[in-house]
Parts: sequence; structure tokens; C-alpha cells
Amino acid sequence: MINLKKKLLVKGLIYDAIGMATYAVPLVGPFLDLLWAPYAAKKMRQMYSGNKGKVASVLVFLEEILPGTDVIPTFTLMWLYTFVWKKETANEIVLEAEVI
Repeated sequence: MINLKKKLLVKGLIYDAIGMATYAVPLVGPFLDLLWAPYAAKKMRQMYSGNKGKVASVLVFLEEILPGTDVIPTFTLMWLYTFVWKKETANEIVLEAEVI
């Protein structure tokens, strides 16, 4: 469980950093978000199972596609919700087979 939690946190931090990095690229950043938003939503859905993963994938898509919201660390907030605020069991978390 600890390795799963750590792996999800590291992946989330990386994905949040990538999402925020597109905001820093003048003129091209918004167009990069058009590519990043669906990819981020797919990754969120793969990282978290059930309805919460579906809801989180929609939220991360909207956060990435809407202008000025790239600074919200959606993946990190989802990790906090899952492991700190809600304290889900390991059986409800599904980690994708992909290695970082």
C-alpha cells in the first residue's frame, strides 16, 4: 500500500508539473493544453478507479482546457482526497500497469 501511495503521488506531481509547464509557454501554451487535457484525463482515469476516477478525469480535463486554471494541482489534490482526507482502502485503488 505504501509503494502504491508513493507511486501515485510521484506520478501525480509529474503530471501536475507538465500541466503547469504548458501555462508558462507564451502563445503556444493554450494549444498544448488542447493536446494535454485529454491525455491528463485518461491518466487520471487509469490511476483512480470507480466513480471518483471518472469525476476526477472530467475535472482534470476541464482544469487543463480552461484558460488560467493550469496552476491548480488536480492530480495532487486527488491524491490528497484519496489517501489523506478520505482514507480509501487499497482494494478501491487501481494503479495502471505503466511504470514511471
